[in-house]
Amino acid sequence: MDSDNYNDRIICALDFENPERAKELVNELGDLVNIYKVGMLLQFTGGNEILSWLLSKQKKVFLDMKYYDIPETVASVVEKVAQMGINFLTIHGNSRIIEEAVKAKSGSDLKLLAITVLTSMDAQDLEELGLKCSLEDMVMQRVEKAVEYGCDGVITSGHEVGKINSKVGSNLIKITPGIRPKGKQVNEHKRPVTPKEAIESGADYLVIGRPLYQSFEPRRVAEEIIKDIGGA
Repeated sequence: MDSDNYNDRIICALDFENPERAKELVNELGDLVNIYKVGMLLQFTGGNEILSWLLSKQKKVFLDMKYYDIPETVASVVEKVAQMGINFLTIHGNSRIIEEAVKAKSGSDLKLLAITVLTSMDAQDLEELGLKCSLEDMVMQRVEKAVEYGCDGVITSGHEVGKINSKVGSNLIKITPGIRPKGKQVNEHKRPVTPKEAIESGADYLVIGRPLYQSFEPRRVAEEIIKDIGGA
């Protein structure tokens, strides 16, 4: 990869309640980061205005809403999201939900991403849910179904990315949350990896939140992460 594109591998998570605070971070990071994740909290408080603002700044938007509802409802929402110019969207569901979502975004640049297993979960959590398979088996099963149903990519831990590439090839987009530079707190993530580890394993994009927005010097942290990615 051309070194000029390293910063395009970072997705900054705007996990804020206050839309103005989110805008301050985007402005501070400037051209170091070009993709931003808007989750449930910020979308609830900032509405579509924060999405439009990011797009007006020529930023790509990853809308992390994990939509899961009856197929017709999900398809209607996906169509509106695609028309708005959003770049990435997370969804959940069985074959019909995902297949209808894929149809709804047809002809747009929207990339639909399926959730595998949240990085805040481990084998014990699956056991508590009554699931008898291993965490790795669960991830791979969901990856295979995502490909079968027509998703563009998956959200997955850096621990499983290499196995996913071996199983389904590298064309499937792999976005990895739970990224923590060395020495940073892992917080609720039970399967964190460093930026370099994630890229070396084959991740396409890294979702990074707290290390950036909890820092007094987010630009410096972003520069260090870009350097770490370059080392991979």
